[in-house]
Amino acid sequence: MSETEKKSGLNIRIAGEKDIPLILEFVKGIAEFENLTHLVTATEETLKESMFGKKSYAEVFFAELDGVPAGFTVFFHNFSTFVGKQGLYIEDIFVKPEFRGRGIGKAMFLHCVKLAKERNCGRMEWAVLDWNPAREFYEYFGGSPVDGWHIYRMGADKFQSALEK
Repeated sequence: MSETEKKSGLNIRIAGEKDIPLILEFVKGIAEFENLTHLVTATEETLKESMFGKKSYAEVFFAELDGVPAGFTVFFHNFSTFVGKQGLYIEDIFVKPEFRGRGIGKAMFLHCVKLAKERNCGRMEWAVLDWNPAREFYEYFGGSPVDGWHIYRMGADKFQSALEK
């Protein structure tokens, strides 16, 4: 943590199993911000299994301002065959509305950059909704959209029909 973070009362801490209700609260908060609450099916049980079970599929950290949870980040490692290294994929960065404009998002993003560097990742990736003003924020730090690539997604409800084709 930088001296600026210490002076400002900002603390970034790794989430633990006891934080599962708080993680779900933040998941619902970002879904509300993105007008996607109808897509949230995560429960405390699924988060516990996926993040703190036999195999951890994602990591979470919180940004706390003067001891109050103000933001969270969910990330995991992917792999690039072209680079030949693991990458760090940011699934979510979210700052509660009442805490925005205080450098919390910047601190969380740069914490991910620091982790990617420490873990010798070949790159860091994330997706941003086309209407989200955070696109300018990411571009300021050197992020850019990937020309010629589109994100495709298949939900679990399509797995069986795909296997039957």
